[in-house]
Amino acid sequence: MSELGNIIEDMIQRLLVDSVDHTLLERSEGGGWEGDLWSKLEENGLPIMLAEPKEKGGEFGWREAYLVAMAAGRHALPLPLPEAIAAGWLLALSGIVAPEGRLGLAAGDGLVVEGDTAHGRLPRVAWGRHLTHVVATTCDQVVLIPVEGCAVVPGDNLAGEPRDDLVFDGVEVLSAPCPPGFGTETSRQLGALLRSAQMAGAIATLLERSLAYAGERQQFGKLIGGFQAVQHMMAVLAEESAAAAMAAEQAFAALDLGRDKDFAIAAAKVRTGEAAGRAASIAHQVLGAMGFAREHPLHFASRRLWSWRAEFGSEAEWAERIADMVIPMGGDGLWAFVTAAQADPM
Repeated sequence: MSELGNIIEDMIQRLLVDSVDHTLLERSEGGGWEGDLWSKLEENGLPIMLAEPKEKGGEFGWREAYLVAMAAGRHALPLPLPEAIAAGWLLALSGIVAPEGRLGLAAGDGLVVEGDTAHGRLPRVAWGRHLTHVVATTCDQVVLIPVEGCAVVPGDNLAGEPRDDLVFDGVEVLSAPCPPGFGTETSRQLGALLRSAQMAGAIATLLERSLAYAGERQQFGKLIGGFQAVQHMMAVLAEESAAAAMAAEQAFAALDLGRDKDFAIAAAKVRTGEAAGRAASIAHQVLGAMGFAREHPLHFASRRLWSWRAEFGSEAEWAERIADMVIPMGGDGLWAFVTAAQADPM
């Protein structure tokens, strides 16, 4: 990791360790907005860290954004920080001046733009009710939509995070052509990318808590971590955590390196989604009934994993996209593609 990466990781970890606790997470469920914590994130420049991207001479790139998104998942951050980072990057590359306020990101499904007005419905927008603007892509355009002109249909995911439908008819918007190499599906791809890193972070938390519990819980006069069956489960959990982190990291690096982002993002969403299911299952087996208790923090990570793996496309959807990309290559072409697509380490 670069020196800059170390600085970013240390900053976000210290900030979230000091700020995100059981009380805050409980309070945030049901749609509340943690304004004081958001102000701290803004003071450290995190929501706009890619508003001047490396492509335009900025200091930070997607490798640094990966560290922030993973930390957000690791600590179950109840704010749309990863979405704000990606939205600011999209606006910067498309030449749209980012407005003041809270930016969100949405897939452009159901969005119709005619001139400078938009119609349609953006489903399940993260923290939609608290945003000032949302960014989406459709018809090879980046679109900036003011939430003030939308009707908000409240909703929540399994983790209690706001997932609101934004409905609009004739809302005035700003739009610009997508940056070169990007298109209609870009906002969905970026959402899948962010969720892959967040899931990798949450899985790391499951591993940490499971190891701690196995090292303190006794059964039949022996620590449960000493039983071979539990050791095997912990080994599988560690494997899934490492695989998820590597898949997500490589997808973020692909954006910085100009490698095949379509394949890397699809692979990351599939692999982290699969890891999320296995990791949550193992963690709850290790902790037993304790892990399901409201007072225990394990459920903050596992409920987010169950929610995030379905957002911005499920594993099945992204696996189909991978198949569409690689089947025409044939066996020899696929091998050459995979071996050439390895990103440099972060």
